[in-house]
Amino acid sequence: MLAVMVDLQIRVGDLAFEAIWSADAPETVAALRAWLPLDSRLIHCRWSGESTWIPFGDRRPQVGYENATSHPAPGQLLIYTGDISECEILFPYGACDFSSKVGQLAGNHFATLVPDEGWQDRLREVGRRCLWEGAQPIEVRES
Repeated sequence: MLAVMVDLQIRVGDLAFEAIWSADAPETVAALRAWLPLDSRLIHCRWSGESTWIPFGDRRPQVGYENATSHPAPGQLLIYTGDISECEILFPYGACDFSSKVGQLAGNHFATLVPDEGWQDRLREVGRRCLWEGAQPIEVRES
């Protein structure tokens, strides 16, 4: 197996993940690097299916759509920069159709979790905890 240069360390409670920046979203990556380190709360999505999110309210990075999708795979991190709904980072753990009360949304795919042993089980546990136990602490740091 090839070694991967890890860009981000992510902790949700006691669950640890590593991620790499997306080369297809350079402006988004540059904007988000200025927000790091990030300490927040991760909550379960109401409309998007098997996903969690970090709300940012009126805080927005100054980027447009870049490498955008409405259907991220588990572990593909998106940021919705907030033109018709609030700014948020989406952290999907399963089947996801990115939406809000205003309808379908698309977010910039800016990073992807690095698969390691047990990552999918840990990711599903993130979803379970957010759904059944409420908001979870999340930390995102550059490696």
